[in-house]
Amino acid sequence: MLLEGALRYAVDQQARWVYELMEFMRFPTVGVDPGHNRDLQVCASWLAVHLRLIGLQRVEILSTRLHPMVYAEWMGAPGQPTLLIYGHYDVQPADPIREWKSPPFTPVVRGADLFGRGASDDKGQMFIHIKALEAILRTSGRLPVNVRCLFEGDEETGSGGLLEYLSTHRKQMAADAVLLSDSSMPAPGCPALTISLRGVLSLDIRVRGLAHDLHSGIFGGAVLNPLQALCDLLAGLHDRGGRVALPGFYTRVRRWSPRTRQALRESGPSEAQILGSAGARSGWGEPDFTLYERTIIRPSLSIHGIQGGYQGPGSKAVIPASASAKVSIRLAADQDPHETEHQMRTYLARNAPPQVQVEMKSLAAARPVLVDRSHPVQRVALQALRRGFGADPRLLGSGGTIPAVSAFHHQLGLQVVMMGFALPDDRAHAQNEKLHLPNFNQGIQSSIHFIHLLGSGLQ
Repeated sequence: MLLEGALRYAVDQQARWVYELMEFMRFPTVGVDPGHNRDLQVCASWLAVHLRLIGLQRVEILSTRLHPMVYAEWMGAPGQPTLLIYGHYDVQPADPIREWKSPPFTPVVRGADLFGRGASDDKGQMFIHIKALEAILRTSGRLPVNVRCLFEGDEETGSGGLLEYLSTHRKQMAADAVLLSDSSMPAPGCPALTISLRGVLSLDIRVRGLAHDLHSGIFGGAVLNPLQALCDLLAGLHDRGGRVALPGFYTRVRRWSPRTRQALRESGPSEAQILGSAGARSGWGEPDFTLYERTIIRPSLSIHGIQGGYQGPGSKAVIPASASAKVSIRLAADQDPHETEHQMRTYLARNAPPQVQVEMKSLAAARPVLVDRSHPVQRVALQALRRGFGADPRLLGSGGTIPAVSAFHHQLGLQVVMMGFALPDDRAHAQNEKLHLPNFNQGIQSSIHFIHLLGSGLQ
């Protein structure tokens, strides 16, 4: 009876909840841009007020060295499991703005989709669980489990503040399971449980070689261009077959059985689907693995940006004094980011020409995650998704990284449940990001079922 009341309430409130989500998305919470620091603070205050209104208790805004976190709890179910719900309210930059069909921080519904920055990553997905809590509290007055909520504003910049907090507040974050949604499902009506994440090592590489910029006509051919030196170093990071060329890089990468690889091929998206989502004409990478395998069980190295010299209109015949690049390495199961960082430093030291100096700074690091798919809480999640969507869920890996999940899994030893409600074409991190509203509604139903099933006991 209590469960049915919460489910009916969720159906009745769908329109209001979409409006509230749109209000949440209007805050331009771009964590990487200091110009938006005030926006993150105001959004955290809005979120704290919202959590109090739905009935959560001990709502606090926690200061970190970066952006605030919002904590809330409801601990009125003694003897019952404790669930930690995680999410992040910071978002990626919206640039280039001209490529958006509508302003990124003015959310709009077109058809069955809600468009705007943060729609799927991660405001829309974290809001699913907030609304599930509201549905249960408003219809029952209590929750069947104890709940802690922790919502951060630094995920897109590596979760530095949250990681520091977890290291000093282990007891306060004690829980039987962590629930979050910051991943995807393969298609509408096809729910999924994410069981693996790649790790990450994010780097800033800078090459310096001159006291100041030089005229290329006067000095070209006489001095080494630091930008050219940087490009040569970056080009050497891959071999012609698409493998990362760092010595020892693949030593710890887990070798999967033919049976597991066959299961991946059967459950994951096809090559055509991956290329279609990417807008690419052909694939690239390790030749002995499918495109899906390359993004799930294999590591990768990506160059995100190169800066140096003149970038304005027209030409400027200059040899820049320095150049820099942003690089990240996605780590497969059993790889260690600190070991990989040492491999990169060794490569740069051995291959940098003597005319330049190379500096490398680690910006973020997180270990890969593999959850125990046989754990009772994962079975509860599968059952909840089945009830919420009326379809059998798939078990998927994700090529992405969620630093907080790595910390929950490796540092705190918690079971992490990752229900993904974004679609492959939701364009997270890209222009015209969206959330499919049927996923939002069925996700809330699934979350309600999960909370009630967890309260019935883990079998």
